[in-house]
Amino acid sequence: MRTQGASVMFLAVDGRPAGLVAVSDPIKATTMEALAGLKASGLRVIMATGDGLTTAKAVAARLGIDEVHGEVKPADKLALVTRLQQEGRVVAMAGDGINDAPALAKADVGIAMGTGTDVATNSAQVTLVKGDLRGIAQARLISDQTVANMKQNLLFAFL
Repeated sequence: MRTQGASVMFLAVDGRPAGLVAVSDPIKATTMEALAGLKASGLRVIMATGDGLTTAKAVAARLGIDEVHGEVKPADKLALVTRLQQEGRVVAMAGDGINDAPALAKADVGIAMGTGTDVATNSAQVTLVKGDLRGIAQARLISDQTVANMKQNLLFAFL
């Protein structure tokens, strides 16, 4: 079950194994499309999660994510963002929980899911109200169009 992306908890009665419970978060129907679009635009997609590494690898494989970090604590996410920035990369971090807040604040662009915690949304510069990752591509497009418009306006102002 863990190799299929579920977290497994064992149950015991009087110290004897009695069963197990498997829990998994469903992958949103729009996530595959969103990730494919981000990758097609040349972005490097990295998954960093507090879930167990086996579970993380299973989910990453289903999503087509090549680089995955599991069992990551908040300080580790922050360190990952810092390391990528030190490599000269512009880092966008998307997250929804209190454990993501330090990395969201440190990232060049912090993207919180509107369906997440208040701490995450307060730490990020951008909030995706519905928590749909396709909003990242939309935000990039709006940003590119805004910068192009600013350049055009400056050109006309100087002329």
